[in-house]
Amino acid sequence: MEARAELKYARISPRKVSVVLDLIRNKPCDYAMAVLKHTPKAACEDLQKLLKSAMANAENNYNMDVNRLYVAECYVGQGPILKRIRPRAQGRAYRIDKKTSHVTLVLKEKE
Repeated sequence: MEARAELKYARISPRKVSVVLDLIRNKPCDYAMAVLKHTPKAACEDLQKLLKSAMANAENNYNMDVNRLYVAECYVGQGPILKRIRPRAQGRAYRIDKKTSHVTLVLKEKE
């Protein structure tokens, strides 16, 4: 039995998100929430909402015990890239890639 939650098209680079996901992988949910709350990274705010959503899914859809949940899987994939143009000297244009992420969080119950 597993509960999952997905965050699509998050406006943050997958590389930045994966650093934070490494901190909470295979940790109990209450510990993971505390880590996300006290880590000064941009991705933490979105991941905190995602973890709350996954916990609510586990409780309401699958009747799992919230106190026994842990982060079984968490991974990030690259979403579409928003391409923007920055004017440079002598009429040139440099491209700025604004990357997006698709994050998936899977919770399971401890045996």
